[in-house]
Amino acid sequence: MKRIKLFFLIFSLLVFYSSAAYSFDGPLQVKNQYPIFLHVNQPYLEKASLENSLSLSLSHSSTYTVQSSGRWDINLDMEITELNLRYKRNIKNQYEIGVDVPLLWFSDGFMDGFLDWYHGTFGLPDYGRNNRPLHEFLYEVRRDGNLIVKGETGVGIGDVRLTIKRPVISSDGFNLSVKGDLELPTGSAKKGYGNGSVDGGVSILLDKNISQRIMAYGNLRYVFSGDVRGYEKIGLEDFLYGGLAIEADVGRGVNLIAQIQGQSSIYPKTDLLAIDRDAWLLTLGGRYRSFEVSLTEDINAAGAPDFILNLSYKIRL
Repeated sequence: MKRIKLFFLIFSLLVFYSSAAYSFDGPLQVKNQYPIFLHVNQPYLEKASLENSLSLSLSHSSTYTVQSSGRWDINLDMEITELNLRYKRNIKNQYEIGVDVPLLWFSDGFMDGFLDWYHGTFGLPDYGRNNRPLHEFLYEVRRDGNLIVKGETGVGIGDVRLTIKRPVISSDGFNLSVKGDLELPTGSAKKGYGNGSVDGGVSILLDKNISQRIMAYGNLRYVFSGDVRGYEKIGLEDFLYGGLAIEADVGRGVNLIAQIQGQSSIYPKTDLLAIDRDAWLLTLGGRYRSFEVSLTEDINAAGAPDFILNLSYKIRL
């Protein structure tokens, strides 16, 4: 809890001495919180233009995947709350450097009762959630019966990410940039807060004005995944990530945003559909001045939480 208090103290001081963010501030700051993918340098959609900013994002997600194949047992019945401090600094309009510091809270959560009612009331599939007791935490990954990751309820720091962005084209109505990033193994791999290895990534980012009130964003990224070094080592697959977002300025400081993002599978073949298929997430939300709120849904029933709620506050420095 001391880490959380320190996060809020630093953030409060910076808010006091900073100015507000402005319109067309980029896509919603949402990344895939699927527990066994979360620690492998998960990207989020962002704009190509450079900025000086500090943001604090609070995300909450619920995941249920309890599946077994001949070799693999993936057991995930949990909720994750992530507090992410993200800092970006524009260096002479030539580069943007950044750092992401995530704080993760694994819990049995409070959403099981609501989700049970929701799925039952509207006749929606519940992924087999009703086969387990409500509010009972489970996070365990095994291969050939050998334990790889065993999470537990509690708070821990995730893997810290360092970034650098370089503009290629910058003009009125169009921006194109390239970005590189490195994720450091600061989180516990055995408990699932990190993967115990260095991950890297390269991205192409673009912004395009559709009209005075509408902006489009596109991201394409290749991630070099490190191994999971838990109780035993698992070699992960490099993966491809991409996404599109549309931001509309509807006036009075309000912007509405819709975005979709997808990624290829990260784990070696498990013969489990929830792990082997590509993950696709649809996010709808909005921004009022410096605040943004969004809801993200898993639209492919694979490689993603059932939902992600996100609340962010962003300031320009």
